[in-house]
Formats: sequence, structure tokens, C-alpha cells
Amino acid sequence: MSHTDDHDGTRRDFLYFATAGAGAVTAGAAIWPLINQMNPSADVQALSTIRVDIGGVQTGQQISVNFLGKPVFIRRRTEAEIEEARGVSLDALPDPLARNANLADDAPATDENRTLDENGEWLVEQGVCTHLGCVPIGDGAGDYNGWFCPCHGSHYDSAGRIRKGPAPENLPVPMAEFVDDTTIKLG
Repeated sequence: MSHTDDHDGTRRDFLYFATAGAGAVTAGAAIWPLINQMNPSADVQALSTIRVDIGGVQTGQQISVNFLGKPVFIRRRTEAEIEEARGVSLDALPDPLARNANLADDAPATDENRTLDENGEWLVEQGVCTHLGCVPIGDGAGDYNGWFCPCHGSHYDSAGRIRKGPAPENLPVPMAEFVDDTTIKLG
């Protein structure tokens, strides 16, 4: 083997590596915009938290707000609704988990674990049926005086827990907290 053959092999190796490196950079430059477009837009990031004024919500009344593209039900429950929800045995629930983003994933679905305050007056939950994503009817609807999804017949109780029908899970409780006596922060 001559000295020039050794030199040609090194040049060939360099050309292979330089071409592969240029190809990798070009592929990365082409793919990055596709990956980056999956990030949330500025308007979605700006709405990652909202404050809701609940000062005018009367006992027994519910309001709905739009949060991250989904309806959120905020209900000020009556004493009868609280008493009924707290009287339900966990054994009677198809979904035994609270589904509350403010608590551990394995928290039980007691009424106390689903409400925003200690006395159980305020209930905040996503208004999306866990079966196929319909919006349930509220204000004491269904067989359990809570919410009813007419699309496929899911019945939720006054704590938003699934009681009957095809929905597999309780209505989820989003991250929420009281900022003051009349304001709830979502997110």
C-alpha cells in the first residue's frame, strides 16, 4: 500500500463524515419547525390561569366558564346537595378516585375530596363527560340530582361523581384555589 492510498482513504472518510454531518444539520433544520409548532401558542399560554369572580353566585346556582378550551362548572351547592353527596358510600361509586388535580392521584372520591372548600359549598369541575366528551346538563339533572349527559345517558351526582351510565370516570376537578372570598383562580 502506498502513501497516497492511505491519504485517499482519509480524504474519503472526511467527505463521508462531512456529508453525513451536513445532512443531519439539514434534517434538523427541516424537522424543528414541525416539532416547534406543537408547542402551545401565546394565547393558550396566556390563559393557563384565569380568575373567576364568584361574588354574585347564589346558593344553588351554577356558572360555566371557558378554561383551556373546555367548560368548567362552578357550583355553589345547597345544604341538601352537600348532605346528599356526603351520604354516599364509596362502595356505591363506579369510580372510587377523586380525580382532583389538587390532590394525590389515589385520593378517594369522597365529597370532601371533590370540593374546593372544607364545608363543601363550592364545587369546581370540568364540564366534559368522561365517556365521549359531551357537555352534561346541570342544575340537578339526572337520577342523582347532579349532571346528566343526554348523548349516552351518563348520570353524575351532586359531587360530579359518575353513578350510572357508560362514563368510566368522575368529572375531573381542575387545579383551583380561592384567591380571596369572591375570586377563584383556575390553573
